Amino acid sequence: MKPVQILLIEDNEGDILLTTEALKEAKITNELSVIKDGWEAIQYMEGNGKYGNRILPDIILLDVNLPKMNGQEVLLNLKSNNKTKSIPIIVLTTSSSERDIVESYTNRANCFITKPVEATNFLKVISSIEDFWISIVQLPTRAKN
Repeated sequence: MKPVQILLIEDNEGDILLTTEALKEAKITNELSVIKDGWEAIQYMEGNGKYGNRILPDIILLDVNLPKMNGQEVLLNLKSNNKTKSIPIIVLTTSSSERDIVESYTNRANCFITKPVEATNFLKVISSIEDFWISIVQLPTRAKN
């Protein structure tokens, strides 16, 4: 089985570290790429510049609060693009505002998860994401670059 390609679009170093650690302990082989701002995420997904050889992810974990281009703009861009619209995008953010939830689903997020504050609970959430989205759900065949 090929490793699952995961793209984490997150600017918080602590959350990047926790997510990385949780995925390292995963039962499923995965390869994690991390992008720290919205504009860079679009460049990555389009294969521009230094990302010309990137592999499109099987799944994306997206924060809402990002520098340069917020997560909602990234989400709308990716779900409007024929090459990337079928990639599942999980909004994983500290926000629990109804506005962010509605906007995320309006922009075609596959799900919206509020990050727990406590590290142990955060690790459980990442493990649950992995269990559901990687072990249970049938993902589409990875798009070609």
